[in-house]
Amino acid sequence: MTDTSDARTPAPAPIGRRAVLLATGATAAALTVGAAAPPGAPAAAAAGAAPGAAAAVCTLTKEMTEGPYHLDGQYVRADVTEGKPGVPLKLTLTVVDDDTCAPIGNALVEIWHADALGEYSGFVGANGHSEPDDGTFLRGAVLTDSGGVASITTIYPGWYRGRCVHVHVKVHTGVTVTADGHFTGGRELHTGQLFFSETVTAAVARVSPYAANRVTRTTLAQDSIYDDAGASSGLLSLTALGGSASSGYTGTLTLGVER
Repeated sequence: MTDTSDARTPAPAPIGRRAVLLATGATAAALTVGAAAPPGAPAAAAAGAAPGAAAAVCTLTKEMTEGPYHLDGQYVRADVTEGKPGVPLKLTLTVVDDDTCAPIGNALVEIWHADALGEYSGFVGANGHSEPDDGTFLRGAVLTDSGGVASITTIYPGWYRGRCVHVHVKVHTGVTVTADGHFTGGRELHTGQLFFSETVTAAVARVSPYAANRVTRTTLAQDSIYDDAGASSGLLSLTALGGSASSGYTGTLTLGVER
């Protein structure tokens, strides 16, 4: 199943499987991401491994479908919320070279996702709700710093029919930021999706405004794009920002791409 595998749109043709690398364990430490590898992630290095042998052991994961809700040339900005209500989410995504695990600076990390009611900007109404639609909320992109890190402020995504909760992500290099704050050109290196702990999502689903989304929620286990491989399939490492679900979360992941 893909983003188009619901009652609203036909299923797309299968996409190619190009490798993308997720650094874990010692790699994440070396890149100072600051988040522990999720449970079940492979050990960073065998005992006695020679120093300098690609300082990291990396786990490969497939690329994933872009889905039907992408819009080109969105704003380059660190906060994509546009006042949308929801549980705060602070994303820290680190881009590295898949051969060396070295961080890639000045790469553009683009995200887009549904709001708390499962609606995408530019496509409002597809999940059965009526709300203002300017075509830009919960969409945007950030250039990585010299450490390969892109930090983005958004909200926890909602869900729509046939898909688990997720965030779409693309990585570009060589883009041009236009005078009005959009981006153009460059080379697209990766298309993927970010996923969320089912335990956390269930907690978020009980608070406002998510509780108003009456569409049946597809779980990770029911979603055929997420293949139950943990971080190697884009599962974020989530850390609570407070004592309740409404306080929000940080989400971290390290992605490696082929230049």
